[in-house]
Amino acid sequence: MRIMGLDVGDKTIGVAASDPLGWTAQGIETIRRTNKKADYRRIGEIIEEKEITKIIVGIPKNMNGSLGPQGEKVLEFVEGLKNRFKIEIILWDERLTTVAAERMLISGDVSRKKRKKVIDMVAATYILQGYLDAQK
Repeated sequence: MRIMGLDVGDKTIGVAASDPLGWTAQGIETIRRTNKKADYRRIGEIIEEKEITKIIVGIPKNMNGSLGPQGEKVLEFVEGLKNRFKIEIILWDERLTTVAAERMLISGDVSRKKRKKVIDMVAATYILQGYLDAQK
């Protein structure tokens, strides 16, 4: 049973997947968004390739717990996922995951240009690992 983690943004979607035992999350890729049809198609390919049984989607909340405009966009994207894939989808609070990912990449001395390419994938890994850890 493998679980997919998604960090959905306006320009990219970070993708991570768990190991088969559901213990650790690994970054898979960053999908460059062109249109929703292509986004969903690539996610479907990954679901098939990795034999994904559940998707964890990071939901961006404001610090007070409310949803802002980006959170609404993510919910709309999740509705599209639900309509296309008959798979369990769980929303996971992603507050500060991008900040944590950025700090980790900076501490690893990753250049700004390279950070920009992988930040969403790393954030998806944080989202998924947070979910996996909470299940133990």
